[in-house]
Amino acid sequence: MSRARRLVAVSNRVGPVRNVAAAGGLAVGLVDALREHGGLWFGWSGRIAKNSRTVVHKEKIEGLTLATIDLTQQESDGFYNGFSNNCLWPLLHFRIDLTRFERAQLEVYRRVNRRFALAVRKLLKPDDLVWVHDFHLLPLAEELRSLGARQRIGFFLHTPFPPTEILSTLPAQEELMRALFAYDLVGFQTPEDLGRFQEHVGWVLDGTVRGKSVTAFGRQLHAGAFPIGIDTEQFNRFAFSPPGSQEFARMRRALAGRDQFIGVDRLDYSKGLLRRMDAFGRYLERHPDAHGKVILLQVAPVSRSDVASYREFRDELEREAAGINGRFGRFDWTPVHYLNRALPRRTLAGLYRASRVGIVTPMRDGMNLVAKEYVAAQDPADPGVLVLSRFAGAAQQMTAALLVNPYDGEETAEALHQARTMRASERRRRHQTLMKRLRVFDVRRWRSDYLAALAAAPAWRAPAPPAR
Repeated sequence: MSRARRLVAVSNRVGPVRNVAAAGGLAVGLVDALREHGGLWFGWSGRIAKNSRTVVHKEKIEGLTLATIDLTQQESDGFYNGFSNNCLWPLLHFRIDLTRFERAQLEVYRRVNRRFALAVRKLLKPDDLVWVHDFHLLPLAEELRSLGARQRIGFFLHTPFPPTEILSTLPAQEELMRALFAYDLVGFQTPEDLGRFQEHVGWVLDGTVRGKSVTAFGRQLHAGAFPIGIDTEQFNRFAFSPPGSQEFARMRRALAGRDQFIGVDRLDYSKGLLRRMDAFGRYLERHPDAHGKVILLQVAPVSRSDVASYREFRDELEREAAGINGRFGRFDWTPVHYLNRALPRRTLAGLYRASRVGIVTPMRDGMNLVAKEYVAAQDPADPGVLVLSRFAGAAQQMTAALLVNPYDGEETAEALHQARTMRASERRRRHQTLMKRLRVFDVRRWRSDYLAALAAAPAWRAPAPPAR
């Protein structure tokens, strides 16, 4: 791809640029690409403004341009806490029971996307590649097209894409699907997500699918699966150099010969934390010989505390952890260690390396990079074992993990036992297989494949007007 084409990334929030490796997540995937292409990153500043007057705040950091706007409290409530997280997030994770659709919040969601588009449009150059991220900004390309933008615009969905039976429950599904067809390329985490999108286009929207080309609403786009990865080698270095190596040594001393199971998840109902606690309790029930010899370290930073369902979920999880400790704990042994705060990635790398078993058991997840980081942090001579939900996108690539159905507590409990007691030769074999895949499908592969596909996608053409 020519270096002359600038990359413009748009996401709900703009991530850190300095010391980006320590931040992880989307920032790692984007910052190097933005540096390579002399890019610009646009998003919400996170600040609350007194009025909706759009002022773009620009900042130059290490050769990149960061551009942000503020939102009003009403916009934040309706756009972020409201339609994005009370409606789209549970729907995309197959949780119809938690989906709360309010048309007024949809209107705020569209209004904020319009504000984003108005600000971004003024910053664009004719030959830019625009890469839009995640469900907060589904309508952004449609808004940009209405303002005359003809640049290549791609969209990447970081969450799962739900099946037609679930998506069709959303009153605004056709409106949002129509908005997707203003993009030139739509990317998904897994072939399964791509397939569900294609099926919905064919069954509900009366569209057509021919290879990577998808047509509906009089508009053609390309769609593909682009599984996101991590910087595998860098995260491995985190685990074996300070401060990760120091955290590993400190944790091993604190464990005093016990085996540690570790889970690291944002505090969210989609992550399967309640069922994980239940499975760990079942494991202790069925294997009393493990009492006093294992601990579960669950790191769960608080998330979306302004949303009532999240506050209720946190209370329930704390009761579950306390129940296990009360039931099985002894004066010299606390089975569950539960932390509600975020830890630096280098610290986490050392903790992963010190843990015999990594537990990643979401009920549904787009990819889940914790699974990949846990494997990357292991000592190849004495690696731990990953227990992974088959409903995480990562399971499609990480078949050498112990794959479980997180809805089956007995199966998960037995997988914990199998992981802890697995012979070293099998642990090494599984780890070697997993690392080979992580090195091939790393974060650089993700972004290079996606941007190459975006550059090759058919140029935008406005839909033909309906025949009279």
